[in-house]
Amino acid sequence: MRRLKCLKPSAASSFALLLAYAPLTAQKVELVPVVSKRVQYTVELPGEFYPFLSVQLHAKVPGYIDEIYVDRGSFVRKGQLLVQLSAPEMMERIAQARAQLTAAESDESQAAAQFAAAKSTYAKMLEASRTPGAIAPNDLVQAKAQADAAEALVRSRQRNVDSLRSNLKAEEDLASYLRVTAPFDGVISTRFVHPGALVGPGHDVPLLQLDQIARLRLDVAVPEADVAGTAKGDKVEFRVQAYPNRTFTGVVARPAYVVERSTRTMSVELDVSNPEYFLAPGMYGSVLWPVRKAAPSLLVPPTSIVTTTERVFVIRNDHGKARWIDVRRGSIVGNLVEVYGDLKPGDQIVEHATDEIRDGSRLPASN
Repeated sequence: MRRLKCLKPSAASSFALLLAYAPLTAQKVELVPVVSKRVQYTVELPGEFYPFLSVQLHAKVPGYIDEIYVDRGSFVRKGQLLVQLSAPEMMERIAQARAQLTAAESDESQAAAQFAAAKSTYAKMLEASRTPGAIAPNDLVQAKAQADAAEALVRSRQRNVDSLRSNLKAEEDLASYLRVTAPFDGVISTRFVHPGALVGPGHDVPLLQLDQIARLRLDVAVPEADVAGTAKGDKVEFRVQAYPNRTFTGVVARPAYVVERSTRTMSVELDVSNPEYFLAPGMYGSVLWPVRKAAPSLLVPPTSIVTTTERVFVIRNDHGKARWIDVRRGSIVGNLVEVYGDLKPGDQIVEHATDEIRDGSRLPASN
């Protein structure tokens, strides 16, 4: 039976095997500290402009359009007459009410004169009755009754005048609605009718659309993660396509304070001054939304983050040994990356990390 002879490896081949299986961490690595810093950056968000005030003007009373003094694109002031309506039936009722009031006031004057005469007669007879036998008692009673009746008639006529005056005022108040005026400064963006049209209750047709554009609302949908850190009163910059080389400014005015479930965004309105009318409702703005983290963030170099198919981690120096610490990436801040994980400020991590530096292996560092 032949025996097999075991050959010993040469010295050169043994050294090659040692190099092949030597730990990669035998090479010194650079360590850097985890940085703690309050993060501030901007994200570009779309926004849409709306008029600060917007209303469709309707006629409050039935009538025919007599005159329209404005058209699309007309700039108007608060209280300015925009549309004049005519309502012949209403004018006839007002004329009748005035005539009735005039007649009632005349009747009231006559009743007042009669009351004054009856009251004077009664006063004289009462004075004369102090002389015994000068005035019969029955005559004094009749004079008193006539004065009381005259006074009651005056009060009745006064109530009638007050009622007619109130009716006339109500009719005149309704007639004031025949003049359609601007409730605020703005521009007429749409005209819906023309002279001769029948409008008012029962005829659901608006007259004009009035928008206030010297001041605008810029509505921005802010992602949930970027809401914190920006408060009411903060100034925010934005741009529009119509003026690509110009930057505008708005003021955070009305956060919704509610996150939409479907989009995970919060609607925030900016107040935008627009005295030169460069901006218009319906435009889209590119808002440079400032993000300010409420608490300091942990920042590391991007080369310190290792991404594999299974995990994302950094390698921390744990008393000379490598420890893989799972992290989540955040925003890029300058030449660093925001991370979330079991780290704290000042922790030493490998600057140029790789998954070839195994978890738990010795980690000789050069610093």
